[in-house]
Amino acid sequence: MHVRDEDAVRHVTFDRPDSKNALTADVARELAGVLEDLDPDSLDAVVITGTGDAFSAGGDIQAMAEREESAREAYDRVRGTLGRVAEAILSAPLPVVAKVNGDAVGAGLSLVAAADFAYAASDARFDASFINVGLVPDLGGTVTLPRLVGLRTAKELAFTGELIDAERAAALDLINEVAPDGELEATVDDLLETLAARPTENLALAKEAIHENLGRSIDDGLRREAHFQTLAYDTDAHREGVEAFLEGRRPDFD
Repeated sequence: MHVRDEDAVRHVTFDRPDSKNALTADVARELAGVLEDLDPDSLDAVVITGTGDAFSAGGDIQAMAEREESAREAYDRVRGTLGRVAEAILSAPLPVVAKVNGDAVGAGLSLVAAADFAYAASDARFDASFINVGLVPDLGGTVTLPRLVGLRTAKELAFTGELIDAERAAALDLINEVAPDGELEATVDDLLETLAARPTENLALAKEAIHENLGRSIDDGLRREAHFQTLAYDTDAHREGVEAFLEGRRPDFD
């Protein structure tokens, strides 16, 4: 896995093209560590993508075949690897963008679902393939998929393990958009430019508020919303935004 910080963006690239960028336990731990070590004072966003013709084929099937462990060991491994990745993405203080350069399968699809934004190449395919090897969705898939695509469609994806193309993934809201041929890089760069012009601290507050309110009652949700808005009122970005509006100029959140 390659990691580089450039122009206030952390770029994370899976680099196991021979295995379609399958996620081993070691890769998952490394990815979680990279996502847990984000400095919002120096970074605006994170982009995750793959090398070759796949985004990620999910769990390493060869490793599954060779694994011998107790139920307790299996629980600790799943929670401490793929579960840790999902938690790191969902709680990251920066927007996380999945740049889906190719097929996203199994945990690869779950990673896409956990990201804040997802843009895909036109030939990318998506498959919640866990059932094909007798498993249930992990890397947060049982949490994120129903919230993105709805309960019935989440069950369809999880129960059938069938491939869907990028156009259907976009129609289901699994991804934001299918990039025109050859324009995935430019499409994601446009988003990054937009995010760079927004106040990072306030984006983090909005993300946390939205995630916390999923599943809450209306009354409880409105209480949490008021809490986060109170925090936002006390930020430099809010003061700059108000001043810029009153002065008829674009805000400068740097």
